[in-house]
Amino acid sequence: QVQLVESGGGLVQAGGSLRLSCVDTVGAVSSYAMAWFRQAPGKEREFVATINGNGRLVYYADSVKGRFTISKNNAETTMYLQMDSLTPEDTAVYFCAADTIYGTANYAYWGQGTQVTVSS
Repeated sequence: QVQLVESGGGLVQAGGSLRLSCVDTVGAVSSYAMAWFRQAPGKEREFVATINGNGRLVYYADSVKGRFTISKNNAETTMYLQMDSLTPEDTAVYFCAADTIYGTANYAYWGQGTQVTVSS
């Protein structure tokens, strides 16, 4: 059973940076496609970025392209989201997700989320 645990959220000023981590407690990160989603208050959950099993394929939402970087360290079974040039519009709960299929519309496994708050 894949278990995902996010960390690294917090409060940061606009223009600042944060790095989120998603640890897979059973070691599935190395073979699974993984992704980050976010959900702001009163809004639907939205896709942020995804990476395939070997880390060679990545895809970003237009809203974060050029500011966020997704990566994974298969040896550490950890996925990261480096977030730079943050704006208040990035404020949301960020979730990591995993699935055997890269680009799936329905991820099988989800973490509990970590709060990111960007102050103006």
